[in-house]
This record gives sequence, structure tokens and C-alpha cells, in this order.
Amino acid sequence: MRNLWIFISKYNNFFLFILFFSAAVALIVKNNGFQRASALNSSNTVIGGIYQKIDNFTQYLNLKQTNKDLSEENAYLRSQLKSSLYSKLIEQDSVLDSLGQTQYTYIVARVINNSIHQKNNYLTINRGSEEGIVKGMGVISSHGIVGIVLNVSPHFATIQSLLHADTRVSASLANSNAFGSLVWGTENFDSRKAILKDIPNHVKVRPGEEVVTSGYSLFPPGISIGRVIKTGKSGDSFLDIEVKLNNDFNTLQYVYIIKDQFASEKRQLEGDTIATNE
Repeated sequence: MRNLWIFISKYNNFFLFILFFSAAVALIVKNNGFQRASALNSSNTVIGGIYQKIDNFTQYLNLKQTNKDLSEENAYLRSQLKSSLYSKLIEQDSVLDSLGQTQYTYIVARVINNSIHQKNNYLTINRGSEEGIVKGMGVISSHGIVGIVLNVSPHFATIQSLLHADTRVSASLANSNAFGSLVWGTENFDSRKAILKDIPNHVKVRPGEEVVTSGYSLFPPGISIGRVIKTGKSGDSFLDIEVKLNNDFNTLQYVYIIKDQFASEKRQLEGDTIATNE
């Protein structure tokens, strides 16, 4: 306390100046409309700026939850798309009766591990069998195909990435509906390019044409995969088409695991058909 009194007495002139100056400013602002309005505007600007910085900081802290909420909302909206519905279309005596039933639903997951520079790349997500995920499910992001579920534990799953030598996805050209197999072109390990194979060479393909899922594999039809960069012949009958992928695998954070309500029925029927013809 003694040191405090010594400090105040030593700088008493400065403190008196601050006191009288503050009183003078208060009197001027109180008794003059223009100065009062200016002071209020200035204080509002300062306080508003402080509030804005606080709000920006709060939003930054909440980004994780915001991204999670948006991903869950996107999953719900995807399940409502026409491509996610199974159409019960009945034609009888020239009368059409169409009923829509949800075929595809989506489970949101966060990527917790990822590789893009190997010949065979994998991802790990923070969802597993407890959330209904099983081996063989397709995985997409908001920009396109990610891969196929490979192994599952109660709380996690590994994904065989599209950037894997053994991954093949049925894809088609949006303009002609000609379909083939999309594989990763492992040359130079470019994570933004793939090759669409087995397209007949009589099909007219233009650079920039969209490449989408055909609906013949694990993925609903019409999901955008990328766009044609260039074409080249593979033998005498087919084209190899270089595709620029929509997905940037280096920045993946959230993915959607596709749950096909009719997958088991389809696999059983196809298995019975193969067994019958053997």
C-alpha cells in the first residue's frame, strides 16, 4: 500500500490531468448535441467492432459443429433426391401408377486418416458397425465418389479409396449414357485424374463432358464424378478417356456412406443366377 501511495504522489499531476480532461470531455458531450452524437457514433463503432471480433471468434470455435450439422442435413437431402428413390411404376390397361420408396440412405462420417500418394490408398472414418456400416458399401463426398468400405469395426471403418489399383466403378458419359469402368490412372500418382475404360470408339466424346455414375454398381445413378480431359484409343474397339476428378482427396473431411435398402436382395438374386448357369 505504501508503494502505491508513493506512486500516486509521484505522478499526481498526470492523474489530475486525466481527471480534469475526462470531466471536460463529459461536460462538452453532455451540453453539445453535435459532440454528443459524434461521441455516440464513435463508441458504437468501437463497441460494434469488438462485438464483431467476438462473434467471428465464436463462429470459428463452432465450425466443427457447424460442419457436422451441414453434413447431416446434406445426408438427409440426398436421401430425398429422385436418384435415391426406387420407383414402383406399374402399367396396366394404359394406366400408370408411380410410387416412390427410398432406396438409398446416407450415413455421415468424418475422415480421420487418409493417404493419396501410394499405389493403393485407404481412408479411415469414425463410423462403424454400430452405425450400420458393413463391408462393400459405397462412399461418396459432396463432390463425387470416394471409395468402397473395406473393413469394419464397431466404431471405425476403412475405405478402399478410388485412388487404389483394384477399385473399379461403373461410370457413364452424361451426354451419350455410354458406360465403362472408371479406374485410377496410377501413373505419376495424380490424385485428381482417373481413366474411364471400355467406351466404344464410335461414341463421340468431347473435352469437358461430364462423367457420372451409371447406377450399375454400388452408387446411385447420376452422381457427378468429373469431366473429360482427353481421349485415346485402347486397341481397335475401345477408348481410354482421361477424367479430371471433382474430388480433392487431399482435403476430404466428411463423407457419406451409401446404404442401399435392396442390396441384399440384389446380391442374392445375382448369386442365384450365376449358380443356375454354372
